Amino acid sequence: MPGPWSASMASHDIVVFGATSFVGQLVCRHLWQRYGADGEMRWAMAGRSREKLESVQRELGAEAASVPLIVADSSDESSLEAMVKQTRVVLSTVGPYALYGTELVKVCAERGVDYCDLTGEVQWIARMIDRFEATAKGSGARIVHCAGFDSVPSDLGVHFLQREAEDQFGAPCKRVKFRLKAASGGFSGGTVASLINALKEASADPKVRKRMADPYALCPSTSEPRPRQPDVRFKEYDPDAKSWVAPFIMAAINTRVVHRSNALLGYAWGYDFQYDEAVMTGRGAKGWMGALAAGGGLAGLMGAIALPPTRWVMERFVLPKPGEGPSPEAQEKGFFDVRLFGTTERGDTLTVKVYGERDPGYGATSRMIGEVAAAMAAQAGEGARAGGFFTPSVLLGDRLLERLQAHAGMRFERLSP
Repeated sequence: MPGPWSASMASHDIVVFGATSFVGQLVCRHLWQRYGADGEMRWAMAGRSREKLESVQRELGAEAASVPLIVADSSDESSLEAMVKQTRVVLSTVGPYALYGTELVKVCAERGVDYCDLTGEVQWIARMIDRFEATAKGSGARIVHCAGFDSVPSDLGVHFLQREAEDQFGAPCKRVKFRLKAASGGFSGGTVASLINALKEASADPKVRKRMADPYALCPSTSEPRPRQPDVRFKEYDPDAKSWVAPFIMAAINTRVVHRSNALLGYAWGYDFQYDEAVMTGRGAKGWMGALAAGGGLAGLMGAIALPPTRWVMERFVLPKPGEGPSPEAQEKGFFDVRLFGTTERGDTLTVKVYGERDPGYGATSRMIGEVAAAMAAQAGEGARAGGFFTPSVLLGDRLLERLQAHAGMRFERLSP
């Protein structure tokens, strides 16, 4: 096995791998606007094609010609080795990660180089933890999955709510509900490709299907009993949100990340902590109809993707493809607005708001992962480090919270009490 990483050996703080992808270009634009070519963070762009990397440079502007370029391919381990040994943090946008991400995680874990990505693929994350966590702990590599819309608003939102609960009540919330109140933005082609691949894996392997259905799929094993988790599967009325709610497509990954955060914190919120996510559709008959339509629509979409004949039609004629995304105008106009409702063991209640500018799948996500990588790079230069697989909130906590509010267009606010 190659030797571990040393911060003093790195010529870059961050390397964006997949810089020519749609979201990769947005990440590069964010880092360029934040740091230029010679700011406090030294960063580089990486991908399979030098020609395409040079095109991204030109899009950023003439001065970006000094941003270093690295040619590397996800299927060529030697090129990944050469890339990884030049940096403190690898930021990867190359998905679906179950198809293209394993070798890079392996190399980072062996080399002791930090890594973050945008995956929402539960089955793949679980495999990476099983295969490489011991290696990462030994080398000092810190691996952070789900550093975009899935699952930063959920993970950092719960972190913020629990911090406020401890401050207000001296105790954490045992029951937390995430409710997406409103959002504007389209499906990410990369997210769709990852979803389709995950459903293919689940259809082919009952063990994968069972693990994906487990809300504790990403948690370390424990002998402690775990409660049955609430799960909005169709439509229901939520008295805390005072709204009808429907299933949220990202809940399948976000809930697993939040439960892993609790586990990595030594079950600071309790072994009996409960968490679920849903979409608010409003009050009265209109809200009821909205929840009915949303629940039925999501069930129909998932059913169509799960069946090979309809999946073929959806992939070719309906769903966005990797590399496709909204216009700059649509990205700017997009947003998301979340409410988190928490209840302590003795019945105290707390509500917080998480708001983000720009469309969730691209404009907001690119800034989130950019700030995750920058926070990791800053930590990497501070000396002592413990390796392993972390969630964004457990590794970065309030430091990331501050960065997201200062540089990623996000707000975390306590609404009540």
